[in-house]
Amino acid sequence: MHIVTKRLSSSGLSAEAKKLVDQNSLLTLALIAEDRTRSRHRFTTVEGEEINLQLQRGTVLREGDILADDQDQAIAIVVAKPEPVVTVTAKNPLEFLRAAYHLGNRHISLEITETYLRLTPDSVLEDMVLQMGLTVTHETQPFQPESGAYHHHHDH
Repeated sequence: MHIVTKRLSSSGLSAEAKKLVDQNSLLTLALIAEDRTRSRHRFTTVEGEEINLQLQRGTVLREGDILADDQDQAIAIVVAKPEPVVTVTAKNPLEFLRAAYHLGNRHISLEITETYLRLTPDSVLEDMVLQMGLTVTHETQPFQPESGAYHHHHDH
């Protein structure tokens, strides 16, 4: 079992540091959005090896993060595992903004892009956006919600 104590943000690595990480030797840790918020948990990699996360409490993992042990040995790369989601699209920007406002006002996990909003399935919220005239599509996709305004994540 691998014990992981550090998260190395892929965008925060210098060019020299990226050269030191052998991408081909990394295990793949595929996690749904909720699991990427767990800082202390045991998971199994795609390759079937166990990883025990012992990260700083409050750590939120993102797609592309590299996980390392106490000796700074890179162990695994995080990927967003596809999961059931609801994707919301709009015909015009105002509808899109209104939906983002109303969904965000409910303090739910929400992925926001230029072309769609994505959330976990919830029939009440789906009905709300349908009544607002938006389109709702049920899919199985990677879900990468915003980490929140007060969460210190330096990838943006």
